Amino acid sequence: MNIRLRHDKIVRSLRRNETSTIASLAEEVGVSRRTVLRDINALRDEGFIIHSEPGRGGGLRLDPQSVQTTARLSVAEVFALLVSVASMRAAGNLPFSKLADAGLAKIEKALPPDKVRDLRRFLDCLYVGELSPQVDISDMGIIDSSLLPTFETAFLKRLHLSFQYRDAKGVITNRTIEPQAMLILPPLWYLVAWDSTRKDFRHFRMDRISKPKCLQDTTFRRRHVPFEDHVRSVRNLSR
Repeated sequence: MNIRLRHDKIVRSLRRNETSTIASLAEEVGVSRRTVLRDINALRDEGFIIHSEPGRGGGLRLDPQSVQTTARLSVAEVFALLVSVASMRAAGNLPFSKLADAGLAKIEKALPPDKVRDLRRFLDCLYVGELSPQVDISDMGIIDSSLLPTFETAFLKRLHLSFQYRDAKGVITNRTIEPQAMLILPPLWYLVAWDSTRKDFRHFRMDRISKPKCLQDTTFRRRHVPFEDHVRSVRNLSR
């Protein structure tokens, strides 16, 4: 059981029971008493109020009004929220933008410094523009949910990416590329990549990408992508 799942299980146990002991929690989650003590301290650091009552009949008690105050979100999860807001803003459909931005700012502020650095590097790869009215979106599909976490790894570690791609005629091919940017042209999302076999940039619609996989130990250099004038970096959008 990883740390996050273990912490969630401890919190659920403390909410169910009026009091719990270190020994009973250790047995329930399958770790040592020392590990549970470290987990309790970590949960307190995250904002949970956990009282310790010594003596016979004592134990640990979670304040019923206690909530977590530190965000436990991955870079990909926070990035998904940010790009959703950015895409809605680009489409002119963000009626509560100030509230959304305030909430995202609080989440970002609660992230550890290393995650903030990764998030900013990830955001540097995101661009937003307007879709040409001539583009046919009648066949627009659903984007594979595994794309974003895989893209996170590929962009941050600069790893080559392989995937299956279905073109406009339905022909499926296997691609291996260097991911350079993500482009949102609402409602379409594109992966912008350098194709070393063709010695040029290629735009891949994300709803046509499947089975993405990072290729370990195959790094590449970041390239300047020549976007059109109407395309802007999401970091330059007014917030």
